[in-house]
Amino acid sequence: MGPSCTNVSRRARPVRSWRVCDGAGVSAGLPEGVLTVVQGEGAAGAAVVDEVDMVMFTGSTATGRRVAEQAARRLIPCSLELGGKDAMIVCEDADLHRAARAAAFYALQNAGQICMSIERVYVEEPVHDSFVGHLVEQVRSLRQGHGGAGEVEVGAMTTAAQLELVSGHVQDALARGAVAVTGGRRGPGPGRFFEPTVLTGVDHSMLCMTEETFGPTIPVMAVGNREEAVRLANDSPYGLAASVFTSDARAGEALARRLEVGSVVINDALIFFGAPYLPMGGWKQSGIGVRHRIEGLHKYTRPQSIVVGRDWPVRDPHWFPYRPSVSRTLRQVLRLSARR
Repeated sequence: MGPSCTNVSRRARPVRSWRVCDGAGVSAGLPEGVLTVVQGEGAAGAAVVDEVDMVMFTGSTATGRRVAEQAARRLIPCSLELGGKDAMIVCEDADLHRAARAAAFYALQNAGQICMSIERVYVEEPVHDSFVGHLVEQVRSLRQGHGGAGEVEVGAMTTAAQLELVSGHVQDALARGAVAVTGGRRGPGPGRFFEPTVLTGVDHSMLCMTEETFGPTIPVMAVGNREEAVRLANDSPYGLAASVFTSDARAGEALARRLEVGSVVINDALIFFGAPYLPMGGWKQSGIGVRHRIEGLHKYTRPQSIVVGRDWPVRDPHWFPYRPSVSRTLRQVLRLSARR
C-alpha cells in the first residue's frame, strides 16, 4: 500500500491546484481521500507538516528554511525545491540571435514567475551590444495583457506584493546607474502588470543581480571573459540551474561543470525539466534533494529490511554459552573476511 498525499496550495492560486489534483486522482484511479488539497497560507502549511511523515516543499528559500526546521524537530525527512537566481552565460562565439530568443522566452514566460527562470545574463564584452540589440528586438515584439492562449506572451504578476518587489528591484538598479533599454515601468491601465524589461549597465551591487526577482526583467551584464562569467554566476547564495550559449559544445560542457548549480543546459534552458530520467534539484540555498529519476521516487519511501533465519547444521554456534573452539573459529572467519 502506498502513502496518501496532501497538497497545500496558496489562496492566490486556488483553481489550478484543485484541477491538477482532481485530474491526477481520477486518471490514476486513486481511492477517495488518498490525494487531498488544502488551501491556505503559512499556518495551513505548518499544521500539515506537524502531521505528515514526509514533506516535499516548493517555494521560497525563507519559507523552505522554516519547513526544514519544523521537519527537523519532528525528525521527519523533507525535500525542498527553493528559490533561484539562474544565470545565463553568452560566449563570444554563440549564435546571438538564438541566445537572445532563449533569454526572452526563459526569462519572461509566465511573466518571469518560475523558480528556474533566467534572472541574469552575462555576455562577453565583444558581443554585448549585438546581443542586447537582438534581445531588445525580441522583447519589444511581445504582447502583454489579459488575453488567452495564443493572444499574449506576457501576463500579470500573481500578487500585488510581487508587483511591488519587481518594481523595487528595477528602481534600485536605475538608481545605481543601470539603464532600462526597454520597459522599466508598471503597465498602463488596470491589472498587476509590469512591462517586460531589459536592463543594462548592471552589476552585483544591485538587487536585480543578487536577489530573486521573480518577474519580467532581464538584467544583462558585460564581462571581460568566460572566467569572469563563471565567477559571477557562482557569486550567489542560490544554485538551481544555469545555461551556457556557445558554438563549442566541449567548451560549453567544461564551463557547465564549473557552475555551482544542480542543472545546466548548453544552448537552451530548462529543458531538463521534461527529462524524468535526469535528477533535478538545487544546490546551496536552492534546496535539498531531487525530483525525477529513481532518487525522486525513493525519497517518498522508507526502506525496511526483513530477514528470515535459516536452519544450519549447527544451530546458532555464536550464541551463549561461549566455547573456546567456537571463539577460535569465529576469529579465523573474521581474519579471512578482513583479507577479502
